[in-house]
Amino acid sequence: METIQKINQRFSSLTTPFSWETAQELLEIYGSPLYVYDGDILNQTISHITNSFNYPLTRFYFASVTNGNIALLKIFKNAGWGLHANTPGDIYLGLNAGFAPSEIVYSGSNLSREEMEQVLNWGVNTLNLDSISQLRLLCEIFLSHAETQRRGEEEELRLGLRLNVSEDSRIGVSVTDFDQAVTIARNAGLKISGLHFYRGTGTNATSAFTNVIDEVISMAENLPDWQYLDFGGGFGFPYHHDGFAFDWGIFGYELSRRISNLGKKINLIIEPGRSAVARCGTLLAQVVSVKWQGNKQVLGVDSTVANLSVPAVHGGFREIISWKNQTYEKYITDVCGNTTYSRDYLGKNCQLPALKLGDMIAILDVGAYGYAMSSHFLHRPKPAEVLIENGTHRLIRKREDYSVLLNNQIV
Repeated sequence: METIQKINQRFSSLTTPFSWETAQELLEIYGSPLYVYDGDILNQTISHITNSFNYPLTRFYFASVTNGNIALLKIFKNAGWGLHANTPGDIYLGLNAGFAPSEIVYSGSNLSREEMEQVLNWGVNTLNLDSISQLRLLCEIFLSHAETQRRGEEEELRLGLRLNVSEDSRIGVSVTDFDQAVTIARNAGLKISGLHFYRGTGTNATSAFTNVIDEVISMAENLPDWQYLDFGGGFGFPYHHDGFAFDWGIFGYELSRRISNLGKKINLIIEPGRSAVARCGTLLAQVVSVKWQGNKQVLGVDSTVANLSVPAVHGGFREIISWKNQTYEKYITDVCGNTTYSRDYLGKNCQLPALKLGDMIAILDVGAYGYAMSSHFLHRPKPAEVLIENGTHRLIRKREDYSVLLNNQIV
C-alpha cells in the first residue's frame, strides 16, 4: 500500500500541480486570484484513506467545516462517504449536495434550542453531544414535539457523547458524567449508543491516535448500550512537504485490528477533513508589485491573507511556487497581500526566483480552511473557485464583486 508520505513526496516533486499553460488559461478565463481544485488528486486521497481500513463496519464522513463547496461535497458522496457536520450550516450544505439525513453525523457544541430543533427537523439521526446540558436540551425537545417523537420511533436517534480528553480542552464530557447521561437519555426513551473521540485539530503524530485506542475503547465499554465508536477528526496534514505526516496506513491497521478483536459488532466512524481535502487545492495569484529590500525580494500579489486560514489553523506556512525555470537563482522572498494590513503576508522568507509584474504564483495546499475561512477583511471580495477533473475545468463558485459588501445592509 502506498503510504501518505510517498503520496506527499510524489505530489511535492512536481513543480506545480498543473502546467503554466493551464494556469494561464485559467486566469484568462476566470480571473485572478483563483482557487483551483484538482479532482483527480482529491479522489486519490479519498481512495488512500478508505483503503487504509480493513474493518468491514467502517464508514467515512467528510468534515465539511474544512470546505463546503457543493461540487467537492458531491465528490465525497460519489466515493461513498457521508458528511460530518460541526454546525447546522454544514448540514444545510450537505443536504443541498445530495446527502440523505441518515448520511450525516452531527458532532458539534453549543446549539441553541432553535438550532437543535432545526437539526432534528432536518432528519439527522446521529448526534454526538458535547455536554450534559446539550443532552438535556435534545431530550426536552424530543419529548415535547410529538412529530419529532414519532420520527424517533420510526428511525431511532443514535446519540453519542463527545469525550473530553483533557482539562485543557473545552470539548466533551468526562467518563464520570456517563452514568448521568445514560439516565437522562433513558428517561426520554433514548439511548447513549456512541462515543466520539476528538484529538484536536491538525495532529500529524500518528501515535497521538494509536496510543489511545485501547483507552478510548475501554471508556466506550462503560456505556451499556454502546453500538458505535466515532474516532473523530483532527487528522493533520504536512504543509511542509518534507515534514512529518500522519500515516493512514498505520492508523487504519491498528484501529481495525483492535476493533475486530472486541468480539462484538461495533460500527466505526472516521471523520477526515483537512487530511482529505488540503492537497487538492491551489490558490493562483498574479504579481502586481515588486520591490527589493537589500537582497530580499518583496512581491505584492492580487490576493490577501484573508483568502487563507488564520495561522492558528495551519501554522502560518504554505508552499509557494512559481513557474520559473528551476535553474533560475532563488532569493529570499516575502509574498505580500493587496491590503495595508501590516501582517498581510501570504508567505515570508520563501525561496523564489526574481519575478516581474504579471508573473503567476501558486500557493499550495489550500483545499482545507482556504475559502472556508476566507473573509471580507479590508473589504476585498472573495475569489472564484474552479474544479479540474479528467483534464477539463469548470467554474464551481462565481467571483464576488463589490456589491457583496452591501448585502443585508440597510441603506
